[in-house]
This record gives sequence, C-alpha cells and structure tokens, in this order.
Amino acid sequence: MKKLVLLVTHALAVGLGFALGIYALPILIAPPAPTSAEVSAEAGASSYKGQFRRDLKDSDGLHWGEGTVLVNAKHIGLAGELAPGPDYKLYLSPEFVETEADFLRLKPDMVRVGDVKTFKNFLVPVPAMVDPSRYNTVVIWCETFGQFITAAKYR
Repeated sequence: MKKLVLLVTHALAVGLGFALGIYALPILIAPPAPTSAEVSAEAGASSYKGQFRRDLKDSDGLHWGEGTVLVNAKHIGLAGELAPGPDYKLYLSPEFVETEADFLRLKPDMVRVGDVKTFKNFLVPVPAMVDPSRYNTVVIWCETFGQFITAAKYR
C-alpha cells in the first residue's frame, strides 16, 4: 500500500510539474514586450482597430485576450494582454470567430500572419503578400494544443 501511495503521489507531482512547465516556459523565454508607445508608434497609423474581449464563447480563465488591436499594412499590434501560453499564432479571418469550431471551419480561408511571442502588448509584422483589407478579424490561436485564445473584429 505504501508503494502505491508513493507511486501515485510522485506521478501527480511529475504531472503537475510538467503542466506548470508548459505554462511557465513561454513566459520565461518571451522576448521583451513592446511598450504601449511602441505599439502606437508602429501601428498608430492603423487603418483599422478592434478589441480583444474576455467574454468570447470559447475564452475562459486560461485562454483570453483583452485590449486594443491595431491593424495596418505593415504591422498588427496589441495594446493589452493575452493569457500566457505556448505557440501562439496570429491569423486573419474573413469572418469573426469566437469558438474553436468556427476557427477550424474557417481555417482554410484564413491567412497565418506570424507568431505572437509576448503576452503584454505585441507587434507582429505583416508579410508583404498579405492584405489585411481582405479580412475583418484578428485571431490568436494556440497551434500546439489546437486552442482558441481570442479574436477581434477590426472592420
């Protein structure tokens, strides 16, 4: 019985440590976030604005975003915060999405713009071949876990 208790408690400790590592590692290795002034300067001449909100259908305590999204032909920026997590990707969608099912349904029509590596403010360069005016929504998606994080309609 003692061996079973030790086995279970050690397995739980390893599992908890692994889960905490997945959550903490992106925070520990994140590059310095741009300041709100830097976001405003780069994306300040934005053609479009939107809002990340915590109250979307598939957002929850671990998967959320809030703040102002600024979109122009060169950068997509956030003056706000995202829940920390691994492997975040920024997509542009032709329709507003707020669920994992919506994202998966529309993913073939979306364009992946780039990686999001900071969780308080970000600036993601827009590739030259991407035209943000052809889309209306910014989506943050966790590629590794197939998890919807947040979205903002900007036009």
